[in-house]
Amino acid sequence: MSGVKRELQLIVLDNLIWVMIIFLVFINSIFVQNFFTYHNIINIFYHSSSLGLLVLAQGIVLIAGKLDLSIESTLAFAPGIAILLCRALSPEISPVIQIAITLIIGMIIGLINGMLITKLKMNPLLETLSANIILRGLVLFLIPFSITKLSPGYTFAGSAKTFGNVQVAVLIMFCIFLIFMFIMHRTRFGRFLIATGGNPRASYIAGINVNKMIIYSFIISGVLAASAGILTTGRQGLISNQMGANLGIMSLAGAILGGVTFEGGRGTVFGMLGGVVLLGLFDNFLNLLAVNVFLIAMIKGTLILFAIIMDSVKTNIRISILEKEKLKILTEKMQKSIRHGM
Repeated sequence: MSGVKRELQLIVLDNLIWVMIIFLVFINSIFVQNFFTYHNIINIFYHSSSLGLLVLAQGIVLIAGKLDLSIESTLAFAPGIAILLCRALSPEISPVIQIAITLIIGMIIGLINGMLITKLKMNPLLETLSANIILRGLVLFLIPFSITKLSPGYTFAGSAKTFGNVQVAVLIMFCIFLIFMFIMHRTRFGRFLIATGGNPRASYIAGINVNKMIIYSFIISGVLAASAGILTTGRQGLISNQMGANLGIMSLAGAILGGVTFEGGRGTVFGMLGGVVLLGLFDNFLNLLAVNVFLIAMIKGTLILFAIIMDSVKTNIRISILEKEKLKILTEKMQKSIRHGM
């Protein structure tokens, strides 16, 4: 019975984000006009789609025990460079090829990050921060003005709508999350990635190629960031050099709020989705309440701090639960030993 109680406590702890979401939706439905409407709920998911892919990207790297701060600049760099390259080669290049080149650029950025961190043993915080600054500088230099007159095929994913007035971007985000739920929970790759972040040394001894798993996580991160760039481009109808600015830190907050930890080896894709929803809810109700833009920045900063505190508190509670269980098992063994000795 105690084992069941412990499992329930850990499940509640891991899914605390959804309790917070239910509470926030309940409060907003009462006090914020026009919040709990079909149009507004769809709008929340639509405007969270790009950030959602960044949260997933950040979460995958965090589970592997690393950190990627370059994703916000990759979001702008990948589509920007892809379109400039295609226009330089031929104005008639297919949108499918443009999208493929965008994703390949994101993959290359992730591969370079992963190689530098694993092969040169660079600090992931400093390496990806440097990459972020380099990529943003290149974007500002190469795209001084917004790139417009994009192919409808290229902007389709971020602008088109389907049944029930639901945007294609929302469906894409949910499909990608579902795919990664399967990968992380049902495949050897997912188990190896979690093991790599949880205990790299033990994973290496067990035969897992730890460096390869870390590189894979950064490649996935780069591709997801490039995908987020495609969705953002479609939503805006253009490519600007400020796309993705400050979303790197928000993606980190979303992943941590969703149950991923800085230590690595722990976190779920379902929890990350919760982090996305929570951030989307915050953005939405602050806009509906017409909160001052400077206060919004302050509130988002507070939310990031809350995510860090929440991560620390949850870790301590988890340790306390597990330690109590270990102590109880040890006590029971000692009592049995004493009885047998008598």
